[in-house]
Amino acid sequence: MTDSFPQRLKPYLIEKSVLVKSPGRINLIGEHTDYNEGFVLPAAIDKAAYIVLNKRTDNRIVLHSADWEQRFEIELQDLALQSQPSWPNYLLGVVAQFQKAGFALSGFEAALSSDVPVGAGLSSSAAIECAMAMALSTAFEHPLSRIDLVKLSQKAEHEYAGVKCGIMDQFASGFGKKDHVIKLDCKSLEYEYKPLQLNGYKIVLFDTNVKHSLASSEYNVRREQCETGVAWVQEVYPEVRSLRDISLDQLKQLVLPKDALIYQRCKFVVEENIRLLSGCDDLETGNIEAFGKKMFRTHEGLSKEYEVSCPELDFLVEAVKNHPHVLGSRMMGGGFGGCTINIIKEEGVHEIVNTLSESYQKQMQKALTVHHVSIENGTTLLS
Repeated sequence: MTDSFPQRLKPYLIEKSVLVKSPGRINLIGEHTDYNEGFVLPAAIDKAAYIVLNKRTDNRIVLHSADWEQRFEIELQDLALQSQPSWPNYLLGVVAQFQKAGFALSGFEAALSSDVPVGAGLSSSAAIECAMAMALSTAFEHPLSRIDLVKLSQKAEHEYAGVKCGIMDQFASGFGKKDHVIKLDCKSLEYEYKPLQLNGYKIVLFDTNVKHSLASSEYNVRREQCETGVAWVQEVYPEVRSLRDISLDQLKQLVLPKDALIYQRCKFVVEENIRLLSGCDDLETGNIEAFGKKMFRTHEGLSKEYEVSCPELDFLVEAVKNHPHVLGSRMMGGGFGGCTINIIKEEGVHEIVNTLSESYQKQMQKALTVHHVSIENGTTLLS
């Protein structure tokens, strides 16, 4: 049991309860690189989903949302039916994947509580899925490796929740390590931990409270543009599989003459991979200042070259760009809304939050929501 365990889940605890905690995530650098088989640099955070699971003697599944005081019931054999409201889908999708994989299950009762902000780009759904996967694996004694749990959780989101996400969200939730980021190769799924020494600095997220209205359609457009660039390079270099395999010189030679916009999109992704690998060197040497400058450059690329930002995100980054207490800032996630991620000197956090909240409200006619996060361990069995 931990101090952060939600009080509202305590009524569901019995002697043989399985209790799991699984965190949301941030991504420090490496945006729109995942579906191009590149690198990302996520970390698990101190906001998490908690699940209490108790086995039943029948085939009935009873789910509780402790936060919303809602209950949902379904028979194990009826999982093909989509549930309403939507929150049970993230839990039932994991159950369906266990069944698909041939793991024997019976009925159970599960209660969920989460303090991962929904819609802020912190992967609240991945946190829920990874928590459920570990809870089922433990309760029904199906020993699965951590990578198996991550892949199964990703499939649940694809097939049951209907979101074709990359592997990063579930991987960060499952594999997070306190005070470290994960350098994840989205091509091979090889990974290594890099130290994040934030002595005297804090990670602060500024939430625009703008929903990603263009994100899904424009996301598909960006994917197509990247694939077009790859196809043009493959005409000369057939061994190339993705932008991960392409150099800036190859883009200049084979893509720029055909289409300047597609060149611009592809160039951002190739440079972002280079920037991330160089940023990992900064973290190894403790040069957090150099890393912060790369964050600013990433935002400039996302805004002007990949064009997935929005006025609210740009305003928040520009407002802190020359502040002596801010090492780095950029939009985080798919774009067109969500949060900026900022590395801020501890002594300056209060003043910056107050000033920025006031100016954002005045300029954008919206409230600014602030999330203070720290880097914690990934999915954990608490009992």
